[in-house]
Amino acid sequence: MSGTRGCKLTSEYTFIGVSPVPRSSDRTRPDILQAAYKLFRRRGFFRVGMDEIARAAGVTKRTLYYHFDSKDALLTAVLASQHERAFGEFQTYGIDLSGGPEQLIDKLFGGLARWSAKPRWAGSGFTRLAIELADLSGHPARSMARQRKGLMEQQLATLLAEAKVASPRERARELFLLVEGAMVMLLIHGDQDYCDAAAEAAKRLVVDRPAV
Repeated sequence: MSGTRGCKLTSEYTFIGVSPVPRSSDRTRPDILQAAYKLFRRRGFFRVGMDEIARAAGVTKRTLYYHFDSKDALLTAVLASQHERAFGEFQTYGIDLSGGPEQLIDKLFGGLARWSAKPRWAGSGFTRLAIELADLSGHPARSMARQRKGLMEQQLATLLAEAKVASPRERARELFLLVEGAMVMLLIHGDQDYCDAAAEAAKRLVVDRPAV
């Protein structure tokens, strides 16, 4: 079973006494990760059981536990997989964010507006899971969420520095607060005006503040 010191993990999801199952990890593991990601994102970690994940992945429960010895281990692997994919996409997206400070803000929050307008949009999966596991400070999934958010903040600071914005690390943190806050308000109210309001606040932080 997966675990970390000082962390009360969900041990009830561990399947005891499973014998090895000769399945191909190259074929089966990605299918399990994708099925689990969709279910966790749509319904949350605690509301989804391993039986349901096995059915969605088209594998037996025995096979599922052969690849992941607990639901905690599966969640950590899901987030690691999604982090690698999403961070790669954000690095590519960073090319599109190039330009002056105002253009960067327009593109950043314009992307958020388009993303949040998609059907069944549910915000950032990393943020939602970190909140859901708020009472488990040592859970590996929370560590993964911190790592992802930290790397994204660093990438944004790099873009701000290239745009000649003063104090890019401080401005990147403030912009991330606006992005995360806008996502929460969009989830609560479903009102795209929050995205516009966050963009206007962001411009007041970075526009006409040249680097020194």
